[in-house]
Amino acid sequence: MNHALTVSGLTKTYPDFVLDGVSLCVPSGSIVGLIGENGAGKSTTLHAALGLIRRDAGQVFLLGRDAMDNAVREQLGVVFDGDNYPESLSPAKIGRVLKHIYRTWDDSAYSSLLRQFSLPVDKPLRQFSKGMRMKLALSAALAHHPKLLILDEATSGLDPIVRDDLLDMLLDFVQDEAHSVLVSSHITSDLEKIADYIVFLHEGRVVFSKAKDELTERYGILKCGTAQFDALEREDWIAYREMEYERQVLVPDRDRARRKYPKAMVVPATIDEIMLLYVKGETQ
Repeated sequence: MNHALTVSGLTKTYPDFVLDGVSLCVPSGSIVGLIGENGAGKSTTLHAALGLIRRDAGQVFLLGRDAMDNAVREQLGVVFDGDNYPESLSPAKIGRVLKHIYRTWDDSAYSSLLRQFSLPVDKPLRQFSKGMRMKLALSAALAHHPKLLILDEATSGLDPIVRDDLLDMLLDFVQDEAHSVLVSSHITSDLEKIADYIVFLHEGRVVFSKAKDELTERYGILKCGTAQFDALEREDWIAYREMEYERQVLVPDRDRARRKYPKAMVVPATIDEIMLLYVKGETQ
C-alpha cells in the first residue's frame, strides 16, 4: 500500500510531557483521524512531523520522500486551528503572497474556492468569523493542488453547518486517490462521518490505529451486573467501567459477545465511548 505520510518512532521530550515513539501512516486516497484528549500529543505530533518543532528521534516521510525535502513539501496543504494568516490581510492579498511561494499556485482554483464559500475577496480577515477564516485557510491550502492535507483541530469551535461544509470538501478531495488527509480532532462524530482510519493518542503514545469501520461496526458496549461480568472470559473484553447499577464493558466483537452472552445487553459503541473506556476503564 502506498502511503502519503509515514511517521515512525516520533519522539519529543518536554519537561512536563513526552511524545513517546509515535508511529502512524496515512494511506494514499484515505482520510485518517487523529484523536485523543486535550494534551494527548496530537498537535505536537503534527508539528514535529511537519518540522515546525525539532524532533528528538524518529523519521517522517511525505509521499515517499524525506519530510524536509522542499520539493515534496510543496505538495502539502496545512490548516491549523486559530489564525493561519495575519488579520490585516484580505483573501486577495493572501493569494498574491502565496502565488510567489508555491510554484503550483492556481489563481483560478483559489478564486473558485472563494466564490464557493462566499468569501469577500477584499475584506480584511479581522472582519471574518472563525468559520470564514477556516474556509479561507482551506481554500488557500487547496489552491496549490496539494496531494496531502494536514488539519489540526480545523473544525473546532465551528457551527454544525460550517463543519459539515468542510467535511464535505475533505470527502471530495480524496475522491482523487492520489489525495490524502490527516485530520486531528476532538470532535469524534465528525471523524465517524469521514475517516477511513482512526489513530488514538493518549499521554503521548499510540493506543491503537484501526480502520474506522472496525471500530464502529464491530466494537460494542456490553452492559451487565457483577455476576455476569465475573462469567465473562478475559479474551472477550478490553476494559470496563463500574456504573451505579451496572458495569459497562468494552468488547472488540459485539456480535460474538451477543452470541456468547445472550442474557447481557450489547449495544454499538461510539468512538467517544471507545476512547473513554480505553482511558478511564479498568483492565483487571
